[in-house]
Amino acid sequence: MIQSMTGYGKAETTLESGKLTVEIRSLNGKSADISIKTQLLPKDKELAVRQLIAQRLQRGNIDFFMTFEANAADTAKEINPDLVMAYFRQIMAINTRINSEFPDTGNADSAHILGTILRFPDVMDTNRKQDIIDESNWEQVSGCINEALDKICEYRAAEGKSLYADVTAKVKNILDFIPQVEAFEGERVAAIKEKLISRLDELAMGADSNRLEQEMIYYLEKLDINEEKVRLRQHCKYFMETIDNDPYPGKKLGFIAQEMGREINTTGSKANHSGIQKIVVRMKDELEKIKEQSLNIL
Repeated sequence: MIQSMTGYGKAETTLESGKLTVEIRSLNGKSADISIKTQLLPKDKELAVRQLIAQRLQRGNIDFFMTFEANAADTAKEINPDLVMAYFRQIMAINTRINSEFPDTGNADSAHILGTILRFPDVMDTNRKQDIIDESNWEQVSGCINEALDKICEYRAAEGKSLYADVTAKVKNILDFIPQVEAFEGERVAAIKEKLISRLDELAMGADSNRLEQEMIYYLEKLDINEEKVRLRQHCKYFMETIDNDPYPGKKLGFIAQEMGREINTTGSKANHSGIQKIVVRMKDELEKIKEQSLNIL
């Protein structure tokens, strides 16, 4: 069964330091255009992840997200003790100097000084370097990535069922229109013959039966659409065979749809009949929807 290129997958895993979430989103595209939108993934793992995504998803504009929610204990800010002590020594030195020059001011409260120092923005280390993903938990992280890929593949498969039903129904509609075109064939031939005779009468020329027959054969051959109908049926059949048997038929279906369009357009240009022209317009409408949907088929 075909797959859509539109999909979304999400998976979570609990590491020692917190919860890791992997999300993958894809839209239709001509090739595998993969964007890694996270700084959590180690650089030495990025190529392997790209290759895995390309292998599993084949084509599409694909965005890979990875977020991390640390445990409460790990989110606590750390005090930089060396910096606190450096500030404290400086303040105490200044306090000693003040006391020597202004003895009536009294000694400074160490606890109060320490509380003031702790409010300094640079003594609280909020940007600790932490390797969230490393070799010790890579197997677990890799499993989470594969789970997210499984989810997006399931999503794509579900979308593919809807695409299949819609596209194949429209191909069937085009096939059903062909007998309607054929129903006008007798009327169309009679109209061409009548038009030729009427034109000869307007010119006040006697119609030579042999010559008239030759002209009729010429125009009928020129306006004959039997080959177009045969080829259109063949293209529709090939379309159905491809969508049923090819694991990734999207690109090929687009090419087949182009060939179907050529036959439909030629039928319209040769028709010379309002009834057939109306059917051709309906065929084109169905074909445009097929082309649009085929762009999203993997």
